[in-house]
Amino acid sequence: MSFNPADNIQDLQYYGEFGGVNPSISDSSTFTFLAAKTMFDTFEGNADGCYLYARHSTPSNLYLGKALAAMEGTETANVSASGMGAITPVILQLCGAGDHVVSSRTIYGGTYAFLKNFIPRLGIKTTFVDITKLAIVEAAITKNTKILYCEAVSNPLLEVADIAALSALAKKHNLKLVVDNTFSPLSISPAKLGADVVCHSLTKFINGSSDTVGGVVCGTQEFINDLRNVNDGASMLLGSTMDSLRASSILKNMRTLHIRMKQHSYNAAYLADKFQADGLITVYPGLESHPSHKLFKSIMNTEFGFGGMLTIDVGTLEKANELMELMQQKNIGNLAVSLGFYRTLFSAPGTSTSSEIPADEQKEMGLSKGLIRFSIGLDNDIERTYQLMKSCMIEVGVLSKV
Repeated sequence: MSFNPADNIQDLQYYGEFGGVNPSISDSSTFTFLAAKTMFDTFEGNADGCYLYARHSTPSNLYLGKALAAMEGTETANVSASGMGAITPVILQLCGAGDHVVSSRTIYGGTYAFLKNFIPRLGIKTTFVDITKLAIVEAAITKNTKILYCEAVSNPLLEVADIAALSALAKKHNLKLVVDNTFSPLSISPAKLGADVVCHSLTKFINGSSDTVGGVVCGTQEFINDLRNVNDGASMLLGSTMDSLRASSILKNMRTLHIRMKQHSYNAAYLADKFQADGLITVYPGLESHPSHKLFKSIMNTEFGFGGMLTIDVGTLEKANELMELMQQKNIGNLAVSLGFYRTLFSAPGTSTSSEIPADEQKEMGLSKGLIRFSIGLDNDIERTYQLMKSCMIEVGVLSKV
């Protein structure tokens, strides 16, 4: 049978302590032991099913982790208090002083800032490359390289990584391929394509209600055990712990993820087609004009579509801001960062989520000042939404009135 991430989530069932259809929430920061020897064994990592302290793990966090591992097809997973609280421990667990990372140049601004500005303090260097050009990626690898890092669909330019080819490259050079799959849950399954570690910001599509932040690392049991190790595990020692109440909430929201992703994708594809036909510079992986359309189509889990993210370029930052402010006034969506909300969110990434990237590097990678990133919502009548958006574009002069 083919891998289906939504079916894997659906097939998981956890019952509450008193037979509840949702699992009980472990509302405790510490856990008691009936025997001192069991506490010792738990500290040593040798007592399955025992809980020590909430920074290490809780039943609620493990329930969510199992669901996310099932979704990604990995052995297990470890949840964290934010997406960055997932990504940064992975990098620090795999790299030390003198080591090197090869990273995609188009990634979330926070990740870029961590790789470029923070870890050099620890003696770790990063080379940023065009991840779509395999020869350039391989040329950047050195004897000290430990990680090949990318996003399955990049933020904000929506470049698509050839994960299978990158995996082959990583194996050839004995590297770990780490993939952030935040933009494409369900649509792409990086671990099935050869990724060693898959990360998500749970804040976005997976939670879907813009009411909490969270992250996850999906990987092998061995690697997740390393992250949780009380002596030298980066996740354990850096302390980016998810609260049990939040873990329980995200787990419930995961049950509707397949429905939401289908609608996000449907709405985004509809708008992308319309915007491109109107003559706007439109980037969406579902468009045949997208450079990696065929690649995405060849690796996707088809029923979930090409995702809910698209961009248009309106020429200048001033025009972008004018349009976004008007769309918010017309109640089309929100001028806000983040993604995956039931309402459409829009922002100019060059001055927001990618502002950590210097202006000259933004220009080099093709991130123009007039670029607007859209996270398309769950609108019931997407034709109505399109007409409202188009009227705003005509009013500010992005489109001409026919």
